[in-house]
Amino acid sequence: MDLRLKGKSVLITGASRGIGLAAAKAFAAEGARVMLTARSLDTLAEARAAIAGAVVHAADIVTPEGAAAAVEATVAAFGGIDVLVNNVGGGGGGPRIADSTDEDWRKVLDVNLLQTVRMMRLALPAMKGREGAAVVNVASISGWVPQLAMSGQYGAAKAALIFDTERWALEFVPYGIRVNTVSPGSILVPGNGWDRYRMAQPAYYEDYVKHGFPMGRLGTAEEVADAIVFVASPRAHWINGRNVPVDGLEQPYPPLDRRAFG
Repeated sequence: MDLRLKGKSVLITGASRGIGLAAAKAFAAEGARVMLTARSLDTLAEARAAIAGAVVHAADIVTPEGAAAAVEATVAAFGGIDVLVNNVGGGGGGPRIADSTDEDWRKVLDVNLLQTVRMMRLALPAMKGREGAAVVNVASISGWVPQLAMSGQYGAAKAALIFDTERWALEFVPYGIRVNTVSPGSILVPGNGWDRYRMAQPAYYEDYVKHGFPMGRLGTAEEVADAIVFVASPRAHWINGRNVPVDGLEQPYPPLDRRAFG
């Protein structure tokens, strides 16, 4: 299937590894022009070497200055933005509200929610009037599946991101811009938290996978990337303001020991 992305300009945040990098490769494979942003120039250089024609820009997009610079660099390179993928996010804070601080909440909300709002606001002028423009926000099933192993701050931020995506879609639709969310379940990426847990607690990991994953394994970054690329493409023009889970029908299971995640 031709996803009609050839020549489209795509800005992806957090694109030097994991889901962001997999999405960049998938967009490039469809003929899109990709701008990869992340904080580390070294990891971005490795990513650029793996994707022919990719452009990179090192910036901390959680800061207003970094976000503005990423958007400006994309416009300078491509003349505008057709697709914005807000992939940056992260956990943090204590799993129990009694142990959390105001700063825990501010930090996690800033990384997972407020930076997304900022990126959309900054990118809007560069996306208006571009045929097939789309925003994809990467959330998580943690936004509606509460587990003690995951901090309440992270779940609340992702829940807000999922909720607000529909609100933003209503606001952006007059400009011809669709806004959707893709929510991964547990994804196994070399070196990530799940990979560390698998090595630290192999027996419990196998038991967790056996009982929590009907398909017998965790997901891959490439599987999430495929969903992101399709939802962003003109082929998905009738999908708007929606949340697309990519979780293999993952089921809640007894809490994990967070200490093994490192």
